[in-house]
Amino acid sequence: MPRKERIHVTQRPDGQWQGKKEGAERASVVSSTQREAVQGSTDLAKKNGQAQVLIHGRDGKIRDEHTYGSDPYPPKG
Repeated sequence: MPRKERIHVTQRPDGQWQGKKEGAERASVVSSTQREAVQGSTDLAKKNGQAQVLIHGRDGKIRDEHTYGSDPYPPKG
């Protein structure tokens, strides 16, 4: 099974919101609102097939996550 790509939506020090692939140096999505950053990250995740979008609050803690592609939940068995 290919490794699932993870995209984190976080607030930048300048107040803007970004969608950044885990391990990347630069953000793939930058916008002025969290909603727009989530939408752009979701579009990117759907294009990639196997991806997870992790949405962080202003405090940096993950508050929501969405998986796109084949999600093994609920697990078989």
